[in-house]
Amino acid sequence: MKNTLYIVQIIVSILLVAAIMLQQKGSGLGAAFGGDSAVYRTKRGAEKFLFRATIVLAALFLISALINLFI
Repeated sequence: MKNTLYIVQIIVSILLVAAIMLQQKGSGLGAAFGGDSAVYRTKRGAEKFLFRATIVLAALFLISALINLFI
């Protein structure tokens, strides 16, 4: 049981890292210091799916880590 949980956690962590790396470039720390003068825009299509998938993967990773802690 514990080995299966480890494998699930490794797979979720790899997918989470990939989802984070695929996020749009240029919306990072540079925008905090005035480097980005773009107008607010909404996420659409694949960008919106990737954003939501990242949130879901982060939640799954947190849940699997907590389950692993208590088992």
